[in-house]
Amino acid sequence: MELQKRTKMGSAERKRWYDDACGTAFALDMIGERWSILIMRELMFGPRRFNELRADLPGISANILTQRLERLEDLRILKKRKLPPPASAQVYELTQWGYEAEPITQVLGKWATRHPDHDPTLPLSAASIMMSFRTMIDADRAKGFKAKIGFRFGEDGFVVTLDGGELITERREPDDVDLLLACEPTVLAALVYGGQPAGALEKAGALAIEGDGAVLDRFVTLFPLPEKLFGED
Repeated sequence: MELQKRTKMGSAERKRWYDDACGTAFALDMIGERWSILIMRELMFGPRRFNELRADLPGISANILTQRLERLEDLRILKKRKLPPPASAQVYELTQWGYEAEPITQVLGKWATRHPDHDPTLPLSAASIMMSFRTMIDADRAKGFKAKIGFRFGEDGFVVTLDGGELITERREPDDVDLLLACEPTVLAALVYGGQPAGALEKAGALAIEGDGAVLDRFVTLFPLPEKLFGED
């Protein structure tokens, strides 16, 4: 009997792309479509509504986003649920297994930034810049540094807690913090990774700073970028 080239993944039936037993090939079967990993990245800090996901992924159409969400749900990587009143809105969130994919996004990101063609000035989402901190932090540089730093990106808030070389990120209202930064994610990237002076960004109206300036001076030193390839084979 001829082997059928279709298989079940939960309730979803999919056509194999690679016909390869390697786990890497199977992972690409599941999340190798365009946008899939970025959707997962956006959900790494908690549930999001459809419109929030689309706003943070401006290049995706509503139709493609719907398709990717349905597929990731079929694969049990994410799930949808309805928030209780008064919100009563539907949100998407990663399953426990979905959250376990965070190291994939981190390793891919750190690996890719070594290429000379990587352009850090392109737009990025709040989740993307927050994920970059979890990826790029140098634990040795962060030793002995204890601080709670809040970030405000429009209506989106985050709090980063640094203690003992570890970094914990929460998506929540940035209150009771040592330092609060309000700006666009691209401005924060320019400050931390691009070496732009905080004072100049603040003077230009691109960055608002409240709190301990010494905390900011230390924070921006904790995330060294890997060396570029510079044409190596």
